Amino acid sequence: MITIIDYGLGNIRAFVNLYERLNVQTKIARFPSDFNGATKLILPGVGAFDYAMTLLNQSGIQGELERLVLQDGVPVLGICVGMQILGKSSDEGVLPGLGWIDGQVRLFDASKIPFKTRLPHMGWNTIKPMQENPLLNGLNEESRFYFLHSYYFDCADETETIATAEYGLRYACAVNKKNVYGVQFHPEKSHSNGIRLLHNFARL
Repeated sequence: MITIIDYGLGNIRAFVNLYERLNVQTKIARFPSDFNGATKLILPGVGAFDYAMTLLNQSGIQGELERLVLQDGVPVLGICVGMQILGKSSDEGVLPGLGWIDGQVRLFDASKIPFKTRLPHMGWNTIKPMQENPLLNGLNEESRFYFLHSYYFDCADETETIATAEYGLRYACAVNKKNVYGVQFHPEKSHSNGIRLLHNFARL
């Protein structure tokens, strides 16, 4: 059962619609009891780091979420800001993140971006898989995804970076530590490559 976490951020319906096309059962979790039967978790997000953490802290579901991920080992996929809050902190705010993956969220240095439209990083970009990982099965250096962000995840342990992208610098666009996964791009907006990645997650 793919359980999509609704704490007030992210295009929840897009994930439901996509998994319906794949004939994968989903449910939406807004309350602790909604997590019953969860075998995979999706943590979406858009907007600012502190706003996302504030909503999650106020949602009443964080305790159950941490139990499932940290104690029961249920796989979780953080998307966009949902990936960023997996880290410890962000240049964008003052609140601590979940700290499930050792990393800091940093602002792109616009002076190093050789494009007229510098921030946010918006639009299609290729990724570079750094290691074999089941989340990336069938994807390669020609695989393009849709990005929309001004901050990037600076992963402390290079072995936990499973794919990178380039925008003024090469940075982690996909991470994995044990059962915790994160992608900076939006698979739900990335057509066939996004469908493949989300299908891969469902099959972990």
